[in-house]
Amino acid sequence: MFYLSCVNKRHFLFYSPAPSFCSLRYGLCLLLHFCNVVMMSQRMCLSLTVVAMVNSTEPHGWPNTSTKDLLDNIKNPRYNWSPEIRGVILSSILYGLMLGPFIALLATGFICQALGWPFVFYIFGACGCALGLFWFILFYDDPKDHPCISVDEKELITSSLMAQVTSSGQSLPIKAMLKSLPLWAISLGCFAFSWTNHVMFLYSPTFISSRLHVNVTENGLLSALPYLFSWVLGILVGQVADLFLSRNMFCVTTIRKLFTTLGLLLPSLFGICLCHLSSGFHSTIIFLILASATSVFCIVGILINPLDIAPRYYGFLKGVTVLIGMTGGLTSSTLAGIILNRDPESSWSKIFFLMAAINIISLTFYLIFAKAEIQDWAKEKQHTRL
Repeated sequence: MFYLSCVNKRHFLFYSPAPSFCSLRYGLCLLLHFCNVVMMSQRMCLSLTVVAMVNSTEPHGWPNTSTKDLLDNIKNPRYNWSPEIRGVILSSILYGLMLGPFIALLATGFICQALGWPFVFYIFGACGCALGLFWFILFYDDPKDHPCISVDEKELITSSLMAQVTSSGQSLPIKAMLKSLPLWAISLGCFAFSWTNHVMFLYSPTFISSRLHVNVTENGLLSALPYLFSWVLGILVGQVADLFLSRNMFCVTTIRKLFTTLGLLLPSLFGICLCHLSSGFHSTIIFLILASATSVFCIVGILINPLDIAPRYYGFLKGVTVLIGMTGGLTSSTLAGIILNRDPESSWSKIFFLMAAINIISLTFYLIFAKAEIQDWAKEKQHTRL
């Protein structure tokens, strides 16, 4: 990487190299990546530990219980939680990217089996504390105040910041945003995406336990597979979208609608197949992976669409759409627990059909009203003085 530095002597412009691969900024990005991994791991490990925490049909701790069972009950204490209570607990995860949950579920099964489920929270909590300590030590508000950054890298960052265009400080056009149908289409799509995402990922361990009856270690391995495929597919989806744009194969609006359609329709289809067409072990796992992983198509659809319609207000709109999406996630995980508690026989069919209905309604609204052009209320206003 290079940057222009003006030298007063002879007034020539020289290219001065800045460190790239071993630079501080890349190291901080890597640390931020690990922080995200641990943060998502702490959220997602509960979806598998709750399977190990819930009491089975056989009572534990009775006088005729063997010594081995008593020791196992001390290591893995069981709680008599109904599916409805478990739904409330899983939805609380949202009160607080794909690689983190994959590692978390993969490791959680082994930790629960070897050490007991409480150690899952001890280990991931300790990792979070350690990374948080590194964060407080290595991160500064301004690059010029950082003691470890090189002079070349500091000048590169400061010159880049000075070259950025700052907004004029205008107030948010709240009324125009509320009247914007493209923004409502994005919000409704984020609601459906979060609904689908949290049903599939939070309840995958519970679904695997109820349908396949595997132990907690195997459950962790199987529950981690959708995250691995989601991580790989997410990388490929971004490359394909960039290819469509670079070769002018589709306009931006078409790309957003195409990938949103795939991200909301395919999980609905595979979710229904998971209940009615998966008769064996392998077919169940395949449909579970497809139903979970295909939702990442929305990454280059609705999730990035606010940047198209209002780049000046992207930070605010991203926060709003994430909040609406969290509402969908909270509702879906809680409602799924209630459905599992009241109707265990046909509960999974009801959960997936409800998910499909919400996805289709949201997708229809999005296909009709979605745009990818900067809206009038998001354009920079020019004031002319006479």
